[in-house]
Amino acid sequence: MWIYNKTLQYPINIKCTDVRLAKNIISQYGGPDGELAASLRYLSQRFGMPDQNAKAVLNDIGTEEYAPFCYQ
Repeated sequence: MWIYNKTLQYPINIKCTDVRLAKNIISQYGGPDGELAASLRYLSQRFGMPDQNAKAVLNDIGTEEYAPFCYQ
């Protein structure tokens, strides 16, 4: 069993908000041209490759694009 404490690793103090910047940052991560979409495209394209080297390259690129989401 575990206990979940909803606390930040580093304390933050937001003095003013910028909605346009927040939308831009969110779209880079999860939007149609974001890193997550690119990662999923690379990882799904590797299944159609006839060459093992091409599969390995697409796997490496897709994994690298997916990496920022693993460490959040």
